[in-house]
Amino acid sequence: MPKTDPKIDAYINKSASFAQPILNHFRDLVHKTCPELEEKIKWGFPHFDFKGEMMCSMAAFKQHCAFGFWKASMMKDAQKMKEGNEEAMGNYGKITGLEDLPSDKVIIAQIKEAMKLNEDGIKLPPRKKTIALALKIPVELANSLAKNKKAKTTFENFPPSHRKEYIRWINEAKTVSTKEKRIATTVDWLSQGKSRNWKHEK
Repeated sequence: MPKTDPKIDAYINKSASFAQPILNHFRDLVHKTCPELEEKIKWGFPHFDFKGEMMCSMAAFKQHCAFGFWKASMMKDAQKMKEGNEEAMGNYGKITGLEDLPSDKVIIAQIKEAMKLNEDGIKLPPRKKTIALALKIPVELANSLAKNKKAKTTFENFPPSHRKEYIRWINEAKTVSTKEKRIATTVDWLSQGKSRNWKHEK
């Protein structure tokens, strides 16, 4: 029997009815392919770790699901998994039904590739400098994160899509006071490991 986390059972059960078969399907495929994995809830949604490192994750939103590989940028189909998915978390775009998924054969092959990266101890390249440059982190946010180690670590470990959501929200503020309030909220939520849309992820 696969080792499962009751918190992920609860996450799936609380998800929208359309999302449950998608999440269960992903979960079954990951367990079938990698029996030694470890389930965890990180940043408010299910992750699957292997050899002590994150391997892949899944999430349910109001109208779609997402599935992604932590080291997708180093995988064989990296460019293909990226194309057309810039606006969605994960590597398969916005999944609204099982028909939106690649075949089980393709997904299993990618899970095996992700497993091999973890088995071989392959690490993602450092991202701190490129993150700051590419996402244009507001100076006020950077200063606030520098004062809160936990929030800063969460922010730096978030996938690009999560960081963008916070930055866009802050940059969309029309007044200085609103911007300051949003930065304070951002740091508070990050210190709790929450994404910008954490209220809609369960």
